[in-house]
Amino acid sequence: MPLEGKLAVITGSNSGIGLGIAQEMAKQGCNIVLNSFTDSKEDHDLADKLAKEFAVHVTYIKADMSKGDECRMLIEQAGDIDILINNAGIQHVAPIDEFPEDKWNAIIAINLSSAFHTTAAALPVMRKRGWGRVINIASAHGLRASPYKVAYVAAKHGILGMTKVAALETAKDNITVNAICPGYVLTPLVEAQIPDTMKEYGMSREEVIEKVILAKAPTKEFATTAQIGGTVAYLASNYAAQVTGTSISVDGGWTAQ
Repeated sequence: MPLEGKLAVITGSNSGIGLGIAQEMAKQGCNIVLNSFTDSKEDHDLADKLAKEFAVHVTYIKADMSKGDECRMLIEQAGDIDILINNAGIQHVAPIDEFPEDKWNAIIAINLSSAFHTTAAALPVMRKRGWGRVINIASAHGLRASPYKVAYVAAKHGILGMTKVAALETAKDNITVNAICPGYVLTPLVEAQIPDTMKEYGMSREEVIEKVILAKAPTKEFATTAQIGGTVAYLASNYAAQVTGTSISVDGGWTAQ
C-alpha cells in the first residue's frame, strides 16, 4: 500500500463523496481524520468502524467549515498532516436577483474560503515534513456554468484558481496541489432527490436520470464515490508526483462538449 502510514484530513467526510474518499484512502493504508460540523455518537462510531474495517487509525474532529478559525484548528488538531482533501460543500439554487445574501456568504465560506484556511494551515506542516498533497474537490461547475447556481459556480471557479496559485507556490517543496471536477455523483443526497423529480416531471426513474439529472453527461452514468476516491488516491500517490496545478474531470464527458 503506497500510502501506508500517511495521514489524510478530509473535510466534510461523514457522508457522501467525502466518506467515499475516506474509504478509498483507508484502503491504501492511510490514517484518516474525518470531519463535519456535527459531533454525534454516530460520527465517532463511523470513525471506529472505518478503523476496524481497514486496520488504520481513524479519528473524528468536529469543525465548522464556515468559520476560518475552526478550519485552521482542524489542521492544528490533526497533527502531522500529509494529505489534505478539501471536500466540504453546500448548495443553494436561486436567480441572482433573488439569491439570499446569507446563502451566498455561507456557500463562499464553506465551498471556497474553508479551503484557503485549511491549506494555509497545512502547508507549513507539509514543508517541514518534506512531502505533501493538497487535493481540492471542485466540480464540473468549476469549468462550466449553470443558471441559478451563482454562488456555487463562483466558489468552484475560485477553487480552481486557488489550486493553481498554491501549486506554483509549492512547486519546489515536494508538495502537489490539484483539483478534481466531478459531474453528478450518486450519493444518498442525489438518490433522495430522484423520487421528487419523478413526480415533478411525471417521468420514470430511468427517464429522470437520463433526461434530467444526467442530461449533460454523454455517458448517461453517474460517477461513484469510489471513483472519486480512487482519483484522489492516484493524485496522492507518487505516480502523480509531477501532476500539480491541474484539474481532473470525472464527469462522464460533460465538460468535453
